[in-house]
Amino acid sequence: MTNPREQWQEAFDASSIRNDKFQTMSGIPLEPVYGPEDGEFPGIYPYTRGPYASMYRSKLWTMRLFAGFGTAIDTNQRFKDILKSGGDGLSTAFDMPTLMGLDSDDPMSLGEVGRCGVAIDTLADMRDLFADIDLGGITTSMTINSPAAVLLAMFVAQAENAGVPRVKLGGTLQNDILKEYQAQKEFVFPPRQSMRLVRDTVAFTAAEMPRWNSISISGYHIREAGSTAAEELAFTLANGFAYVELARQAGLPVDAFAPRLSFFFNAHIDFFEEIAKYRAARRIWARWLSKRYGATSERSMQLRFHTQTAGVSLTAQQPEVNIVRTAIEALAGVLGGTQSLHTNSMDEALALPTERSARIALRTQQVIAHETNVAHVADPLGGSYYVEALTDQMEQMAEEIFAKIDEMGGGSMLEGCIVGIDENWFQGRIADSAYELERAFNRGERTIVGVSKFLEGNEEDQMETLRITNADEQKQRQRLASVKQDRNESAVLDALDRLAKDAVDPEVNLMPALVDASQVYATVGEMMNTMAGVFGRHIEVPTI
Repeated sequence: MTNPREQWQEAFDASSIRNDKFQTMSGIPLEPVYGPEDGEFPGIYPYTRGPYASMYRSKLWTMRLFAGFGTAIDTNQRFKDILKSGGDGLSTAFDMPTLMGLDSDDPMSLGEVGRCGVAIDTLADMRDLFADIDLGGITTSMTINSPAAVLLAMFVAQAENAGVPRVKLGGTLQNDILKEYQAQKEFVFPPRQSMRLVRDTVAFTAAEMPRWNSISISGYHIREAGSTAAEELAFTLANGFAYVELARQAGLPVDAFAPRLSFFFNAHIDFFEEIAKYRAARRIWARWLSKRYGATSERSMQLRFHTQTAGVSLTAQQPEVNIVRTAIEALAGVLGGTQSLHTNSMDEALALPTERSARIALRTQQVIAHETNVAHVADPLGGSYYVEALTDQMEQMAEEIFAKIDEMGGGSMLEGCIVGIDENWFQGRIADSAYELERAFNRGERTIVGVSKFLEGNEEDQMETLRITNADEQKQRQRLASVKQDRNESAVLDALDRLAKDAVDPEVNLMPALVDASQVYATVGEMMNTMAGVFGRHIEVPTI
């Protein structure tokens, strides 16, 4: 039987290496990994030190920038600027109406169209969004949850209209509805009905889109809402286990879908704790997928994740200091072994980022990748007494939370997550943690540079910011009116009627009906309202 190092060496030799000769600036040769012969190694179960044997020696992480504002035409130009500046993946931010499944002409959308992301109403907008961009040659991430199935359907329809078959589409759909009820609150349907849509997208992509990640299980918003790092870790993985159980209930073997699940974590400012969080996440996922869910494929057990630097750590005061915060947080993501990374822009506490600030955010990643040498050794902090102790402690804290969720669900993590949402258990834990953190700031136990101390410079004029005007909103409304006038209304009504009938039968996958409705220019709001007529709408009941 081979020892861990021999297993790693075999996997490493089989990988595609960009350059096998690395050294420090002083000429010291760098090995691809360091550690004892009988220790843990990257690419070897339980993957604490990384999912792949060669890590960034084979391929750097994907450098993504979150982009979306105004109309689809506006955002298309920003996409092209990002790709021209060296970005190699697109992450789409949608405006609040789209996130809530509303059309731009809905009365509830007034004043919000295009403000915090791009407005998407119909297939015409999706066509404008990706005009002259090869969807088969890049990966695309879409941060959308309640209407995720609808936006995926539009994306597939647009790609196929552009000559790119769905089997060639690579990217990620966030599609993590559980965390919406727990933290972000952009829900539409009740939890169980929403989970049906998640199930349908998982089954659809598993069968027809082999390069697509059907769910990006997101701890980012849980952390932004105020959770601790340990709660972010535990709640996120618990949601992941729930989705595994959901897919298995639908008859999918775990190894048929688990390799296409990905994760999305926050990179916060507590540098070493964040690195330990990522390492613990990989170890826990591998063990649970193997021991509890019977996965045998390495790909099922290899937790892969995207990282975004912490929005809540950014300050409106002295915004240039945010460049420093973002660099430190990004470095934690890299040292923790992320597969893709988004760096926030310095002005995001004030507005959507300008082109200049977005470029600086991308340059931050490029400096880490190409100037620091940190990408040449896998898990360079592995073996640190401090980091290993933190990793073990993060794992222990997460397991204690899993036990509580499992108990609430009577031995089911899926039921435990839904019960925890219904009883406001997750929401209460996050609120308590946020309150305690704020109290620590108010007591002076924690310092925020430029806010609680070191205030020199706060009186200086703020930088120029990106502004979305009422004219931009009116332009989008006019665009929608034009599409509605030109489309075949009879075809739209037939498509929506089919969608309603399919929604009544819980055994029918809704994705084909959604793709067909997208092709005839049914709107996001029309498709969501049609499903709401069957599923109902969720209203959260607050607890005191």
